[in-house]
Amino acid sequence: MSNWILGLTGGIGAGKTAATTYFESLGIEVVDADIVAREVVQPNTPGLNAIKAHFGSAVLNHDGQLNRAKLREVIFSDESQKDWLNKLLHPLIREQIITQLAEAKSSYSILCAPLLFENGLQSYCQKTLLIDVPESVQIIRTASRDNVSQEQVKNIIAAQMSREEKSQLADYIVNNDKELADVQSELLSLHKIFLQAAKNY
Repeated sequence: MSNWILGLTGGIGAGKTAATTYFESLGIEVVDADIVAREVVQPNTPGLNAIKAHFGSAVLNHDGQLNRAKLREVIFSDESQKDWLNKLLHPLIREQIITQLAEAKSSYSILCAPLLFENGLQSYCQKTLLIDVPESVQIIRTASRDNVSQEQVKNIIAAQMSREEKSQLADYIVNNDKELADVQSELLSLHKIFLQAAKNY
């Protein structure tokens, strides 16, 4: 991959989507690891075929789509099944991410991944940007957005790398706990830095 890539990450509810949407409005292509993760298990993909062969058709919906809730139930209580699934999906997702980044045509491109650092995806990126908010904001935003309990959100946050660790690893940090216009003007300044870096790359 010869193009300049920004890795963008942030905890659940931090506002990664608002940030990537803004970059897209500036003409920057975004490869989203969450979307890729869904693409590699679409019907008739090697990913879904392998899942069906391993877990049986109980993990599929009537229309042949993956039943994520059912699959989560199966792997949640069994660490070895979870490992099997990760070993299957991670290489497929990685391969697809690399392909999509290589095909990006914008001045630079963005790899958006909630587990950017945890999965070592920052190794594909020239710089990294952390979209950050206080944990209390994460909890309130996510609970109302996903219609889940605050307890559940706390568990998800606890399972992710801490904000402190991410802050130490990131090259740039944008605090998203303020007015959208302020966040966007900060992102615009960074966009200019990234354009220059990409030009010199």
